[in-house]
Amino acid sequence: MAKKKEDEAVRRNNQTVATNRKARHNYSILETFEAGVALMGTEVKSLRDGTASLADAFATVDDGEIWLRNLHIPEYHHGSWTNHAPRRNRKLLLHRSQIDTLIGKLRDGNMTLVPLKLYFVDGKVKVELALARGKEARDKRQDLARRDADREIAREMGRRAKGRT
Repeated sequence: MAKKKEDEAVRRNNQTVATNRKARHNYSILETFEAGVALMGTEVKSLRDGTASLADAFATVDDGEIWLRNLHIPEYHHGSWTNHAPRRNRKLLLHRSQIDTLIGKLRDGNMTLVPLKLYFVDGKVKVELALARGKEARDKRQDLARRDADREIAREMGRRAKGRT
């Protein structure tokens, strides 16, 4: 009985809350980072309910700090007047060396910081942040064509393995 409760607690403390599925379609991912997020108590409680949206979220650098903007965490339904604003700016927690390398890479070219995933690790909220470059329309079409071709090859290989040519 105690083991079952413990497994439930571990699973609950290591869950994915939200993913940004369009990010890999719209951007070429160059490098990923894991960052902590500075949150209020009602935001964490709302995230435990599994409700958040990374659809329009992005990260910016202001005065040597990284900020996550446009992340939507709905108000906590049991909250009182101390509830949070759903789309407030949230500070990302990274080491100074990581922030400096990100600032240097962002200055070099037309790259952006895109959040890919929001999740819990040992009870702490983390965000997977990607250093990305925007794709053009032709790149997106090429990726779709390549994915379709790979899928068709896999189907044909499966048919041949089963003896259905």
